[in-house]
Amino acid sequence: MHAMKFLFSVIICFTILNISALSAQEKQVLIFSKTEGFRHNSIEDGIQAIQRIGNEINFKSITSQDSRFFTENNMQEIDLVIFLNTTGDILNMEEQTAFQNYMDNGGNFFGIHAAADTEYNWRWYGDLVGAYFKSHPKVQEAIVNIKMPQHSTLDHLQDDKWKRTDEWYNYKNIATGLNVLMTLDESSYEGGENGDFHPIAWFQNYRGGGKSIYTGGGHTSESYSEPDFLEHLSRCIEFALDN
Repeated sequence: MHAMKFLFSVIICFTILNISALSAQEKQVLIFSKTEGFRHNSIEDGIQAIQRIGNEINFKSITSQDSRFFTENNMQEIDLVIFLNTTGDILNMEEQTAFQNYMDNGGNFFGIHAAADTEYNWRWYGDLVGAYFKSHPKVQEAIVNIKMPQHSTLDHLQDDKWKRTDEWYNYKNIATGLNVLMTLDESSYEGGENGDFHPIAWFQNYRGGGKSIYTGGGHTSESYSEPDFLEHLSRCIEFALDN
């Protein structure tokens, strides 16, 4: 009887330890969506989509539109910061310093669509994202060229061309040395201004040891119910968290 009780106690202890270990391993992702310029109607759709992705691939989603989050919380507990359609000057100097310190200490960043329409007067941020928004034509269908078809963020696609509808940004101050995942075929739609080299998604290895990844899709609410785009978002998040 005593042996049985001891064995039962050991099993309970191991179960508790395993549950604690799984809990400790759960990643935390901040979905930050503050805007000081245009506010996309699709932001709530994007938040809900990322939360669903979190349930599927096991990360905890934290949502905020309050820039004080960066100074009032322990950012080292955050495994990935997503700027979801942020616009304008959204961080003060103290908050900028906190975010930069987060990245310098191994943090990860994922910018979606209007993350490139953010913090024009903060050069560090422009370098982090990889480019700034310049202009855009009307929402329309375009052909996206898959430049890295074997990359984990894209290898769910069946072809090297992806036809989809979105608001297609033109960019300025495009950084050199980007790992370009996708480009736009400007002959396939009206209003492109970047010419033969029109990146629309890319990533960089940040000097602090983390990653920065950006995708230009995600303007429309429909994007966040589009299976291939949702899979792209999920894989971008997994890629950024895989450090």
